[in-house]
Amino acid sequence: MSEYVERGALSVASVLAAFVEEEALPGTGIEAHDFWAGAGAIFARFAPENRALLETRDAMQSRIDEWHKERRGKAIDPAEYQAFLREIGYLVPEPAPFAIGTANVDPEIAAIAGPQLVVPALNERFALNAANARWGSLYDALYGTDALPGEARPGGYDRERGARVVAAARAFLDEAIPGWEGFGEDACAELVGYHGERADPNCVLFNHNGLHIELVIDREHPVGRDDPLGIADVALESALTTIVDLEDSVAAVDADDKVRGYRCWLGLMRGDLEAEFEKGGQSMTRSLAPDREWTALEGTPFTLPGRALLFVRNVGHLMTTPAVLLADGSEAPEGILDAIVTSLIALHDIKSLGRLANSRAGSIYIVKPKMHGPEECGFTNRLFDAVEDLLGLARHTIKVGVMDEERRTSANLAACIHAVRDRIAFINTGFLDRTGDEIHTSMRAGPVIRKAAIKDSAWIAAYEKRNVAIGLACGLSGKAQIGKGMWAAPDRMAEMIAAKIGHPMAGANTAWVPSPTAATLHAMHYHKVDVFARQKEIAAEPTPSLDTLLTIPLADRVNWPPEEIREELDNNAQGILGYVVRWIDQGVGCSKVPDIHDVGLMEDRATLRISSQHMANWLLHGVCTQEEVEEALARMAAKVDAQNAGDPDYVAMTGNPDSLAFEAARALVFEGVAQPNGYTEPLLHAFRRRAKRD
Repeated sequence: MSEYVERGALSVASVLAAFVEEEALPGTGIEAHDFWAGAGAIFARFAPENRALLETRDAMQSRIDEWHKERRGKAIDPAEYQAFLREIGYLVPEPAPFAIGTANVDPEIAAIAGPQLVVPALNERFALNAANARWGSLYDALYGTDALPGEARPGGYDRERGARVVAAARAFLDEAIPGWEGFGEDACAELVGYHGERADPNCVLFNHNGLHIELVIDREHPVGRDDPLGIADVALESALTTIVDLEDSVAAVDADDKVRGYRCWLGLMRGDLEAEFEKGGQSMTRSLAPDREWTALEGTPFTLPGRALLFVRNVGHLMTTPAVLLADGSEAPEGILDAIVTSLIALHDIKSLGRLANSRAGSIYIVKPKMHGPEECGFTNRLFDAVEDLLGLARHTIKVGVMDEERRTSANLAACIHAVRDRIAFINTGFLDRTGDEIHTSMRAGPVIRKAAIKDSAWIAAYEKRNVAIGLACGLSGKAQIGKGMWAAPDRMAEMIAAKIGHPMAGANTAWVPSPTAATLHAMHYHKVDVFARQKEIAAEPTPSLDTLLTIPLADRVNWPPEEIREELDNNAQGILGYVVRWIDQGVGCSKVPDIHDVGLMEDRATLRISSQHMANWLLHGVCTQEEVEEALARMAAKVDAQNAGDPDYVAMTGNPDSLAFEAARALVFEGVAQPNGYTEPLLHAFRRRAKRD
């Protein structure tokens, strides 16, 4: 249990109060008394409204459940359905045409297209890797992954594979910047800088589609000495932006967890974050990369950022935290606490208090997930107003990224953007959460189709296309990011290279990748595709209809063959257990989790939401029985135990009646219908707190 200190009307966990007063506030010019008084006023104003918004969610869901139950077995008439959704306020009127007014946005967001990383704030080493992923070696990315067929032979440098890497890199350069071989007077137009002597540089720099390509020239290097031009490496500007995550990829359930995440964000904002670790039997320290110094062709020096521009993802509106107790003794809304504290921390960047800069435009970038509709977006806008007033910031210094991952937001996206039109810097789709909400919203309508088939549903295509089309219509191009979701398989880079070019082709000027290496490989796509030219083409295309977006992916039968039902249950159960066991027992919110076919996938809570809701739906509608679900969970517990046999910290679930992880997985399925909007957080937090107490 946390110890608390009184700060005005608030009871603040001692560990959080000490962090704020001893680490976050010094240098900002804000006194502790004034900060806590202002924070208390924000909680007093916004906590009741936060609760009211959640009550609205529940009331709408109850109305939708009743509507579907009354029409059980009848085909859904789209016009009647939309009329009902408008009647209950689920659908709101479209705003008149408008363009966002966001200003002071860094070019990595507004003017350049490139990859984006998401990294858990509770892993300092990973956070540093992600922040430093602005630049990556194309040679290393091609050599060490399946991006090229085959594998390197063990025992040192494989010259044969190295030759294939060099050939592939040269083919990329030939396509991206024809004439790149010329470094002298006949240099191509994309050549913008160099290191060393202009006549004999040791490094040259090109700019194409706004992204930089660096050729490292070292004729003594094992690779460079075999190259006619002495090129030892090709480095690509890769992860332009990174989201430091306090939400789906972390297991933060108490004040200690929150402070660890906040401290990581503070270290990034001050530029002094370090991580010590063992590698190859040696102790190592990782820190943030410096900016990169160059000489322009005319001889003047210039600097390029050495790190990704950082966002921070706060939690949504649902959860509360024991880190702060309100005057009535209740837990404070966690999203309000995040808004206050992460913005306070970002003052260290805004006021140039640290050794490295993040935003050169003087902005704070907060991604806000899981908002339902424009009313909740408007709430966030006014909350950020209040935080700016508390911290003495100009209006709209805090920018917002809106995750388009809830059905009511997708259906009212233009109105959601309008509600934050002067601070929006980002919209992004998220298939997994969006599908979880799709299933839960229409839980009573009938059984849904198999999970893999949902990806091919008409509503999914409409959802992805509408996100881009509506973003463009609202003027996001050149002012904000329009993003796409994660490639989850970090070991399958050849497949990623083949598939993920679809994201820039769809008009997205950023898309999520699972690793720095993946960011470097995905960066090649933004040289192949001029995203801003694609956006102009897409803006002239028709927007998919709301009817299509609201088409529920219902099955036309419940009598799948038993082997298909078992296969589906096993797939969902394995995914749930494989993720939950690390979340509950080890506090790992995101990691590479083997799927049922032993393919490693980067998983976070969104995966859990879709799988648990799918099983709950089939159970509710009699596609499967409770006994069949129990059998699937037992079978997959044994499989997950075997997959984790090499982990010395792993606690087996099979034959362990005390396994909180297994108990949590059961609860996620059997209590899935009752969970607010199908979210997994309430149950996960409850079980993780029990595990920490034990």
